Amino acid sequence: MDRVYNFVSTSDNHCLATVGFKRTLNQEAGVEIDPLGDLNTESERKLDQLVLENDDPAYSNSFDVFIRGEEIISGAQRVHVPEFLATRAEACGIDVKTISTYIDSFGCGAPLHGGFGVGLERVVMLFCALNNIRKTSLFPRDPLRIAP
Repeated sequence: MDRVYNFVSTSDNHCLATVGFKRTLNQEAGVEIDPLGDLNTESERKLDQLVLENDDPAYSNSFDVFIRGEEIISGAQRVHVPEFLATRAEACGIDVKTISTYIDSFGCGAPLHGGFGVGLERVVMLFCALNNIRKTSLFPRDPLRIAP
């Protein structure tokens, strides 16, 4: 793979998350996992159970997906408590009145939910081994071009 795509890892531990999960499953759940293999359905369920049991509020429920050392997807569980949203907005210096309709939308209750964003142009750039993301955009932006 490295020879085909000329990939240079940004870290010696580019598989750190997967290896960490597998070590956790081995040590805490007693599940034997091949460090170079894939997680099967039962192992994924055990990992989910461990995460739920060891929920630490210091960490966010979020993730990133990388291709060739570049982030292409970010996702997270969304905050859905209106009081907390208003408190955080005020703490960040945001006038709550400017986002009141957004905060009010959670007033009748909202289930836990999440989302993610995909950098499609970045995915195309990496997939096609292009050297500049502007080559993947129909209307690229830069300081000298702000309108199509």
